[in-house]
Amino acid sequence: MDEGLPIAYEVLDSGVPVLSSDDVQIGTIHHVVAAPEKDIFHGLVIKTKDGRRFVAAADVAALHEHRVDLSIDSAAAASLPEPGGGAPIYDEDPATINSWSHWVNRLTLRKDWHRER
Repeated sequence: MDEGLPIAYEVLDSGVPVLSSDDVQIGTIHHVVAAPEKDIFHGLVIKTKDGRRFVAAADVAALHEHRVDLSIDSAAAASLPEPGGGAPIYDEDPATINSWSHWVNRLTLRKDWHRER
């Protein structure tokens, strides 16, 4: 199988085969999990016969045009977790900017961040 040229995670296409370190195809790419604005590659969500699974970036050995190689074997790949969902998002509530607690937080160097649900 021609693996193609090495590529960056930003241009990895869905449907590309994912192979374990013992050269067994365990699935195909569903999507990349990343924070591109900070150039952080978190990992991959892959489609397997058992559903979607998350592969952490530390378990990805190489990305190529036509193939992704993992650093884990097929036995370890069988126990990959299901994707969990996105990281929490925090935002400052503009309605609290004129409140007393906002100014206390500012003076004590704390933030008025609230987790979005």
